[in-house]
Amino acid sequence: MHTFADPLRRAVQVAPNKTAVISGGSSFTYVEFHERCMRLAGAMRALGVQRGERVAILAANGHAYLETYVGIPAAGMVIVPLNTRHAEPELEYALKDSGARVLITDRDPGKLGAVVDHVISIPDSYESALAGAQPLELGRGVSEDDLAGLFYTGGTTGLSKGVMLSHRNLIANTFHWLATVPQKEADRYLIIAPLFHAAGSNSVLGSIWTTGCQITLDAFDPEVALDLIETHGVTATLGVPTMLAAMAEAQHARPRKTDSLRLMAHGGSPVATEVLRRTHNAFPSAQLAEVYGATELSPLATVLVGEEQLLDAPRARSCGRPMVGNAVRILNIDGQDVARGEVGEVVVRGPNVMQGYWNKPEQTEAVLKDSGYWTGDLGYMDEDGYVYLVDRSKDMIVSGGENVYCTEVEEVLYQHPAVLEAAAFGVPDDKWGEAVWAVVVPRAEHAGVDPAEIIDFCKQQIAGYKVPKGIDIQHDPLPKSGPGKVLKRELRAPFWEGQERGVH
Repeated sequence: MHTFADPLRRAVQVAPNKTAVISGGSSFTYVEFHERCMRLAGAMRALGVQRGERVAILAANGHAYLETYVGIPAAGMVIVPLNTRHAEPELEYALKDSGARVLITDRDPGKLGAVVDHVISIPDSYESALAGAQPLELGRGVSEDDLAGLFYTGGTTGLSKGVMLSHRNLIANTFHWLATVPQKEADRYLIIAPLFHAAGSNSVLGSIWTTGCQITLDAFDPEVALDLIETHGVTATLGVPTMLAAMAEAQHARPRKTDSLRLMAHGGSPVATEVLRRTHNAFPSAQLAEVYGATELSPLATVLVGEEQLLDAPRARSCGRPMVGNAVRILNIDGQDVARGEVGEVVVRGPNVMQGYWNKPEQTEAVLKDSGYWTGDLGYMDEDGYVYLVDRSKDMIVSGGENVYCTEVEEVLYQHPAVLEAAAFGVPDDKWGEAVWAVVVPRAEHAGVDPAEIIDFCKQQIAGYKVPKGIDIQHDPLPKSGPGKVLKRELRAPFWEGQERGVH
């Protein structure tokens, strides 16, 4: 049985004076990092936060984020990482839905401050809270089945869902990662993806277990990332494909010394082979690895290691084989395995599968069936166990590594007074993989509505990456099936002509 306290205990035991974190101008040894986590837990307890209660964080990457991510669950409380790209109504919903008692943030909380009992501001009140707190022992009375975090992801009903991940879920996936793509004690891991994302926090526990050093980048900038790689001898990193593409372009334009890099992993959305080729040319010392998963899987299911050797092979289009420790199957609608090469839904089983969605039993029941998580992704498996994604059964878009449920966008579109009918869907985008697009049928009295007006309206309600990049106005009703369901495939089809698959 392991909890978040165990990797920290091991690190303090075997490497107490080794640098654990480098964050801007600050650095902390494992002894110091452990002490700060205990003091943060003590500060929460002094505010009245008890075991099982929720603490939210809305902040850029930094040592305070790492301390919160590790220390809060290690003390038996529950971390709620909030997406910094979300609009205020989305953040307010997550705080209310989770029942968070405390918000730790590095920005003006605005109306969010009224939703929680306490706001702690980074760095000032955060540092004073730690300085004045009695350290609280980590791990005492905490079980591996206790909830460690609520990670909010888009909802098929328009409302975000809190993914319930236990200590067991997250630590199991850490072991799966370490068994498949080993991290070592000499590793220096650069966190370039935001820590509120599964891609950003994927390395945290693994680095602590193996006593590696983690270096944080507060907001992604390819030039700064390259400088950090050169300065600190970074050995590994993981980001979304757009980050790798930007780093490759920056390296080609103004090369740094980056031969310390041995692993560059990416996930969140499919990647163009040409991006991989340019990344390999820019960073020839690094092994490239694609990871695939979902927040509900803590987050990883498959990995394709050594992509740089497959650039001219069909297998470059695969998202890899099942990671050690979990099982991936391709099933038909009846839950039966399909033949190799035949398309079905990707279903994952293992100790990394979430406990369920917070206070949403019906939506939990819809995806957790027969002890497996039904991902909503359609794909096939070849004879050697490599998985290939071809489409999504969920009404979802993946743009720059962010999941966008079409219903979220449509709910906002329908709030605009000019909109009679609306449909949102994904279209190919060379930079982001997919972009959000919409078709709107206006009401007769608003026949001349400007699409830009509707787009501006959306920007007030939802995160920027969810806002349609374009809106087509049509005056005929949207195409529908016999039961009245909008036939989005007809709306999407012109955009996807000539594409190999229905995800980009």
